Amino acid sequence: MSRPRILTFDSGLGGLTVFREIAKLVPVADHLYAADDAGFPYGDWAADDLVWRVVAVMRRLIADFDPQVVCIACNTASTLVLPHLRAAFPDLPFVGTVPAIKPAAGRSRSQMISVLATPGTVMRDYTRDLVQAFAAHCRVELVGSKNLARIAEDFMHARPVSDEAISAEIARCFVQDGARRTDEIVLACTHYPLLTTHFERLAPWPVEWIDPAPAIARRVEFVLREKTFEHTDLRARDPRWQAVFTSGIAPDAELSRVLQSFGLTAGAFEAMPVERIRA
Repeated sequence: MSRPRILTFDSGLGGLTVFREIAKLVPVADHLYAADDAGFPYGDWAADDLVWRVVAVMRRLIADFDPQVVCIACNTASTLVLPHLRAAFPDLPFVGTVPAIKPAAGRSRSQMISVLATPGTVMRDYTRDLVQAFAAHCRVELVGSKNLARIAEDFMHARPVSDEAISAEIARCFVQDGARRTDEIVLACTHYPLLTTHFERLAPWPVEWIDPAPAIARRVEFVLREKTFEHTDLRARDPRWQAVFTSGIAPDAELSRVLQSFGLTAGAFEAMPVERIRA
């Protein structure tokens, strides 16, 4: 029997934080990591254009790879595009990435939490509905960062990153109200866990930085187990783990080393234009 096939998708390299956790749980699968670097960053796109973009790219990826489950490892895309993807591909399960507001509110002792996200995710009604549903008893600071995803991409490419720039982006997450202060910060962009060591070092006081990747990976495994594991030979060896980029630009030596550290090899993928593409 064939191995299970899992597609993990993001606008750039942030989804590698999710891919890593999925690969730990399902190492026998064939994995395709797809980065829409031709469209990065998604925060700069108008909502309608981004929907068309992601559906069009996904159509090509699904045709080429024929996955059994797709993980949208991008908060911005998940909060906007998932309903459209599920409508376009009704027989294919999609697992999204949404801000981990519920666990943050449950763990917070001070009942003061912050959600560090892209401006697009902060603006979505979906995010605000999560706050109302699960954190109405908390003081919640929604912090939209315009630059952290790019900084994370620079970090992964071994380009210099500035402590001052990172500090400026996270400063609003730290709120003090008398004896209470923020104690939980939701990393609501998959790029941000790439910078966790920087966040911990630059934070004005210790907090818990909540990375949703392990929970997302567990959901992917659950969906895949329900759908295919009983029909799959889990003894199959030498699964294929590959990364593709919609820019069609081959990774440089540094990025190739990063991909190899995640167990991935870079594959060819035809460049797709950044302008609006009708699926």
